[in-house]
Amino acid sequence: MKSEKRQSNCGATFVKSGDTFRTHFRKIGTSDAICYNNFMECYVCPHRCGADRENGLWGSCGVGITPIVARAHLHLWEEPVISGTKGSGTVFFSGCNLHCVYCQNFDISNKNFGKEISVEHLREIYLNLIKQGAHNINLVTPTHFTEAILQSLSEPLPVPVIWNTSGFETLDTLRRLEGKIQIYLPDLKYADNLAAIKYSNAYDYFRIATNAIKEMYRQTGNYVLDSNGLMQKGVIIRHLLLPGRLEDTKKIIDWIADNFQPGQIMFSLMHQYVPCGRAAEYPELNRTVTQEEYELAELYLMESPVEDGFVQEGDAASPDFIPKWDLTGI
Repeated sequence: MKSEKRQSNCGATFVKSGDTFRTHFRKIGTSDAICYNNFMECYVCPHRCGADRENGLWGSCGVGITPIVARAHLHLWEEPVISGTKGSGTVFFSGCNLHCVYCQNFDISNKNFGKEISVEHLREIYLNLIKQGAHNINLVTPTHFTEAILQSLSEPLPVPVIWNTSGFETLDTLRRLEGKIQIYLPDLKYADNLAAIKYSNAYDYFRIATNAIKEMYRQTGNYVLDSNGLMQKGVIIRHLLLPGRLEDTKKIIDWIADNFQPGQIMFSLMHQYVPCGRAAEYPELNRTVTQEEYELAELYLMESPVEDGFVQEGDAASPDFIPKWDLTGI
């Protein structure tokens, strides 16, 4: 197949041969701008927008290729095997390849609040969090900045790295992460693809996310906890119970029970939904989950073959647990 060469606006050569893209980057002068010459067309997520993010033609994620971070801090509100006693070194990226209408992080996922930083600065953030005692480095909504993150992890860190994702991932992107990521923390948001389209603009979500989770498990194998009960490698599948969508939750629990044995992965049933973002435009979502709904979901989980994981208490459904987007730690 014929190869093409194009000159990017930052002076790097873009090489395309069929569907194979060579990944390079370089720092431009003394600024924080990053140039990835394969990003003339972006296919990093299942939307496969083909957007020229390097030159300001943004796709579904709504951002360019330079990392944007809204907050970095020790997070004590993750699952106990992640937060431990000192906290998870959490880095919140701005932008998102999904657009969940109820997103509790709406100001950064949809409005893109945050600060552009260099790859070098990103790695410094990791190291500062580790110095503060972080049990791990937790990359939240990272997919659209995969190129920069891979470069920031060119040298191994002394703690596990977590890929904290919506689950809407391509297998190609995940395979590039193999060996760099020790823990995957994917959402499994929907079994109902129509709901996924309506609420998150995610076509074919269930197939894509379940295939992605299987690939994550292939990479990590069975989860491993250290002597302090902290996860060192593995997969934790998260599911947020939405109001009125108990049957979807049951289907997700069934899929996990059908595809994984005890001791392979963990499952986290989350009870922290509060109407955020554009939820007011969707009357069926513009309320919290009732205690009865959650108790029925929890009962279904407890009666299922799924054994390893966590459930949240009702007081987790509070805006008090939403971080403040104030560039802390950036």
